[in-house]
Amino acid sequence: MDRSIQPAEPLAAAAATEDVPPGTVVVELFAGMAELVGCRRVSLAWGGGDVAALRGALARACPAAAPLLERSAVAIGDRYAAEDQTVDVGHVVAVIPPVSGG
Repeated sequence: MDRSIQPAEPLAAAAATEDVPPGTVVVELFAGMAELVGCRRVSLAWGGGDVAALRGALARACPAAAPLLERSAVAIGDRYAAEDQTVDVGHVVAVIPPVSGG
């Protein structure tokens, strides 16, 4: 795991943006993505950008997760986000990998 990301608090502990460390974005990870990265939540150094840039930063920080990251949905707050949607410093972002089942 790259040193630009740090494991953050458990999911319930830092849901509000006021709990996000300055200059970072908190990324919540689920299912197989969390298994690949080794934790459920990371704090990623972030200067701002869009969802596509965040995917790139997370892929560089966690190369093992890159293939699954390409197929995962991203949500900001309680809404799915388009690739060109802005992710501001301080946001809490969820990366939701594809699921299967029946």
